[in-house]
Amino acid sequence: MEKSWKSLKPSRRQLFAAGAVATVASVASTTNAYAADDYGSGELGPWQEWGNAISTPEIIRAVRNAGGIYMFGDSISVQDGHALAERLHDFDTLLAVNNWNGRPTAPSVDVLEDWSATYGLPSRILMATGTNDIFNPPVFAAQVDRTMSIVGSTRTVYWVNVQACRTKYSAAIQLADQRNSGWINLQLADAQKRYPNLKIVHWAEFLAAKPSRMSPTMYLRDGVHTTEPLGQNARNELIVQTIF
Repeated sequence: MEKSWKSLKPSRRQLFAAGAVATVASVASTTNAYAADDYGSGELGPWQEWGNAISTPEIIRAVRNAGGIYMFGDSISVQDGHALAERLHDFDTLLAVNNWNGRPTAPSVDVLEDWSATYGLPSRILMATGTNDIFNPPVFAAQVDRTMSIVGSTRTVYWVNVQACRTKYSAAIQLADQRNSGWINLQLADAQKRYPNLKIVHWAEFLAAKPSRMSPTMYLRDGVHTTEPLGQNARNELIVQTIF
């Protein structure tokens, strides 16, 4: 890592800029589910039908009892969660996951609430969700508030902010993705001012700060998901730095 990102304190202007790190390619306009809509990124797909990675009840209870971490995420976390668990093992920390491809934040918080009632919560919660809220950005802030209400003031929430610019879609959709990513990140930054126990993992700023000679494609294979191993290791290391 070039520097520690724990000390990074982005301005609102920088957060919007961080949502525009990917180069907008000249690609043909596509006619599919991602059509014109209120926010430009299209419509959320049927994520309930897609794959997931969910820990067993036995593992969840073991993680809670050992003072480990619960993780709630989307497809990036489905891909990267196992490598993160191995990295956390270096700190003698266990990880229980509920990661689901394509899932937005609201149903992720539903699961957090269910785990709280069913298993109880450890002192640390990792929220790696928000990318799929680009389709409806205004709903995100309420879900952050809801998360903090469930968790309470004595536990810490680590939240990975977002960067989306889906390179297989049209230039207009890519621009909307970037704008909506910045909008979500601003809501998260505003929430951090209200909740001292909310810590942001600055993934978007990490990507935005890369020199021009280091293309975002080195870290993102499709404008959203991390490359392996470079992007995956970088994102997981940011998470580890923020937690420890």
